Amino acid sequence: MDLEFAIGNKVFSSKHPLIIAEIGTSHGGDIHKAFEMIDNAVWAGSDAVKFQIVYADEILHPNSGYVKLPEGDVLLYDRFKLLEKPLYFYAEIADYARKKGVMFSASVFGEHSFQDLLSLQPDFFKVASPELNYHSLIIDIAKCNVPLILSTGVSRLSDIESAIEAVRSVAPNLPLAILHCITSYPAPESEYNISLIENLSKIFGVSVGLSDHSLHPFFIPSLSLVFSSSIIEKHICSSRNAKGLDDKIALEPSDFKLMCESLREVEGKTKEEIIAYLIKKGISEKSIFEAIGNGVKFLAPSELRNYERTNRSIHYVHDMTAGTPIRKEDICIVRTEKVLSVGLPPKMTDTVLNSILQRDVKAGEGLQFNDIIQKG
Repeated sequence: MDLEFAIGNKVFSSKHPLIIAEIGTSHGGDIHKAFEMIDNAVWAGSDAVKFQIVYADEILHPNSGYVKLPEGDVLLYDRFKLLEKPLYFYAEIADYARKKGVMFSASVFGEHSFQDLLSLQPDFFKVASPELNYHSLIIDIAKCNVPLILSTGVSRLSDIESAIEAVRSVAPNLPLAILHCITSYPAPESEYNISLIENLSKIFGVSVGLSDHSLHPFFIPSLSLVFSSSIIEKHICSSRNAKGLDDKIALEPSDFKLMCESLREVEGKTKEEIIAYLIKKGISEKSIFEAIGNGVKFLAPSELRNYERTNRSIHYVHDMTAGTPIRKEDICIVRTEKVLSVGLPPKMTDTVLNSILQRDVKAGEGLQFNDIIQKG
């Protein structure tokens, strides 16, 4: 089922997929490095470049724990604070990308970043996997009538269905695509279950693509075209030895170019032709068979530990005492990550507002019904 995804007058399908170079935050806040990375993406053959507009408070609570980086253990929240840049930084990036002839977009994580990107008139919006259950944000984006791409890593079929329903509730005819991915860094090629792409397209009636976190430059992306992938998104970096959060699983420019060339070589070819191409390039039949999978949607083994922890839930901003009413400023919708307790999903926000706490709670804790229900 080869459904097309349209951005303006450009139409993408497995016969000619949209290739997105995910630059993310690999520029490290350096505008000249951002320009250089756009140049690299253009040279490699990408159709679009995508960044991430980061405001730490939209993504994490300050008590979210540490991340291991080459320079040692760093507070995850502090690392994200360092990635914050003013709007004019992204305006320069958007302008430069368009002058170079590629489409521009960025992942957004909350109202601030959403409004920033909206002002830059992106070619499309992108919502990352952890925000798939952040329906209020998705609805705000969908109302803008700009093509929308949703990633579906570390999700169940019901999570994808709910997100698509949120979009269609306000924008029935919006150009919409979803990306199959494995939320693991790096993602094992054997877990990709790549035949799921075609099944998701049949189930939901939308164009489906791939967000690839595996290490091989073109194996999984090329194989995805067998199953009607219309979009290929993969991280690009200057060097895998750089200090960016995603650099270790990104492709260096030469490898990104290799991926683009491989995709253009096999686009429009039959299943047998693509598999023969991969075998000729040194991919074993066993590896191909494992990556194809059974086409049933389930959490990959490497994702199991992340479910509900990378997704959004409701957390307390600060310490609070029993008997206190919960106001909007007392809670935040953030990723739980590794050390915090999981809270109720974002859709319960209106339900818990103005409830009275029945126990003392600590900053960062996930809000649960037991916090607000009087025990008999």
